[in-house]
Amino acid sequence: MVDVNISVDEERIPEEIQKRLKEAIEATDKEMVFWDNKELMRRTCMSWNTMQEHFFFDERCPKVKIESKWYFPAEEMKQFLLTWMKEKR
Repeated sequence: MVDVNISVDEERIPEEIQKRLKEAIEATDKEMVFWDNKELMRRTCMSWNTMQEHFFFDERCPKVKIESKWYFPAEEMKQFLLTWMKEKR
C-alpha cells in the first residue's frame, strides 16, 4: 500500500479560481465576432430603450443593420463602450 500526502495552500484557492474564470471568460469572448441586440443588452445590463437613449445613436457606435436586425462587431463595440463610459464619469 502506498501513502499519498496532498497539501493545499488554501489561501491560493480563491486567486486560482479567479484566474481560471477570467481565462474561460476571455476564451468565450474571443469566440464571438458579432453581438446582436440581446447580447448587447446582456453585456451592458441595459434595456434596448436605455441603450437608444444613451449611446445607440452616437455616430461612433459601431453597428450594422442586416434586414431588420442590428449587429455589433464585438471587439469594436467593447472599445466603444469603454470609451463612452469613461466620458460619462
